[in-house]
Amino acid sequence: MFDLDLLSILFPAFVAGVLVLSTHVVLGQQVLKRGIIFIDLAIAQVAALGAIVGHLNHDIEALPFSNVWMPALFAIAGAGFIAWLSKRMADELEAIIGCFYVLAAVAAMLLLSNDPHGAEMLKQLMSGQILWVSWSQLSLPGIIYAAILLLLAVKPKILAGRGFYLIFAIVITLSVELVGVYLVFSSLILPALAVNHYAGRFKLGWAYMVGLFGYVAGLVLSASFDLPSGAAIVATLAVSTICFRLVLFFKKKYYHPGCKTVEV
Repeated sequence: MFDLDLLSILFPAFVAGVLVLSTHVVLGQQVLKRGIIFIDLAIAQVAALGAIVGHLNHDIEALPFSNVWMPALFAIAGAGFIAWLSKRMADELEAIIGCFYVLAAVAAMLLLSNDPHGAEMLKQLMSGQILWVSWSQLSLPGIIYAAILLLLAVKPKILAGRGFYLIFAIVITLSVELVGVYLVFSSLILPALAVNHYAGRFKLGWAYMVGLFGYVAGLVLSASFDLPSGAAIVATLAVSTICFRLVLFFKKKYYHPGCKTVEV
């Protein structure tokens, strides 16, 4: 059962979840609007590939903060490539993004195939270790996320242009380091999907509530039953999303399948 002594571990993990959701809920709605659902998986996987390349090259690994800027370089390059394709191959963009993800995943597996700790590193990058996040790991993401949220509040239209891809790459890089690829995808898509057809007020607020409930429930389940934290949170985020969609379905006045607007 749940041990209150675990709160010292769960609280930093919860704050990490709040930080991730703070930007991902907004970006996730933009991802749905653009119809590029797999871009988060692709960029997250490319960022993970950058982390692997940095890990395997001892000269790079020895440089200060290589675990941050190396994945960021890969993510920004990948996002720039997708932005370039979006103007030239728009009708095939989603398929290309899917291929991009698969190739990055295969490259990561090949690079780590002869590393004795490769399987463990790959698991950590995919599933994350949110339950063991420390306060020191949260300072840099917290500062950068706050700066991005301030920028979006001042210039919300930046998400409609190519600036979206740069912001997306930076956010994904930091999030993969904190929570792993699977939770990055879930945090972006599931809360946004939950409110995608919601036509009432405070649409963005409800998306945050769906995400927060998923993180809290997942962390409690993980601590109580010794479950993998990343997998547990993904599952509870999915349940939270389904429950919200069911409530909307039965409250017809708030459910409009064609609704794409965002009210705050």
